[in-house]
Amino acid sequence: MAYVVTQPCDGCKYTDCVTVCPCDCFREGDRMLYIEPEDCIDCDQCVAECPVEAIFHEDQVPEPWRHYIRLNAEMAKTCPPIFERKPPLSGG
Repeated sequence: MAYVVTQPCDGCKYTDCVTVCPCDCFREGDRMLYIEPEDCIDCDQCVAECPVEAIFHEDQVPEPWRHYIRLNAEMAKTCPPIFERKPPLSGG
């Protein structure tokens, strides 16, 4: 099981969550962040840091956003790791 970044992150890409992740499982896409499910240790620390409430445990992802579970796994394989906080996208 792992945490999943969902729709509210798309287009804003806040990176507050990255700084508290003890296992460096976040990956940076063009418009949002993703979590590498193989690396996530279910520590829950990122959830409280997300200002747009985009991160859910995969068992609790709202039904309309369930496709983000697969999307995180797929995109995490192609996107580079992110380790430090960056400014959000404009409009985010």
